[in-house]
Amino acid sequence: MPALVTPRAAVRRARERRIVDATRDLFDERGMQDARIDRIARRVGINKALIYRHFASKEELFVLTVTRYLGEIDSRLAAVEDEAADPRERLRRGMEAFAEYGIAHPAFLDCALSLLRQPADELRDQMSDAVWVRLGQAMAAPIGRLSRTLEALGVDDPDFVANQLYLQAIGVLHLARSGVGVREPAQAFPVEPDRVRDACVAAALAYASPSPSSS
Repeated sequence: MPALVTPRAAVRRARERRIVDATRDLFDERGMQDARIDRIARRVGINKALIYRHFASKEELFVLTVTRYLGEIDSRLAAVEDEAADPRERLRRGMEAFAEYGIAHPAFLDCALSLLRQPADELRDQMSDAVWVRLGQAMAAPIGRLSRTLEALGVDDPDFVANQLYLQAIGVLHLARSGVGVREPAQAFPVEPDRVRDACVAAALAYASPSPSSS
């Protein structure tokens, strides 16, 4: 039998959802760097001290917001899995969906890089066990889908390659965000988002092609 939720617990959960909602809205509107705790509190209509009654740290709140993005990405990849039986087509469409999401949600790219800028054990110390588990599950879901597709294509060590492609795409997608590349001598050239998306797809499909030694 599920545990009963008391009115006080329900109020607490509702406030936590509102705080995460406000954080996500500020991420999308202003970017992660401008989503300060005082701005989040004002958006919710509470004193900022209350935020720390619900979350162990600012990092924990931000991590929970990242899981929202990851959940949306996983839903898109799940839809691709349902529609594409052929693993090569699934890989193409899945990476395309991931790239298009990153282009449409540049705050997600910031969040993803923020998680990677410190060792895992240091990040782990800044949040509760429950939030740490939620982050792991949220990250593992889309990467796991990619890994299973790579495994179906006969790729060696699909888990490693899936993580590699995920992180490479996050880095490359910043080209779409800036809209420019550089070349010598100190010149900028325009970079269209579609070109960046196609580059992410091509990098993934390279693993679906037979290696020269097998031909």
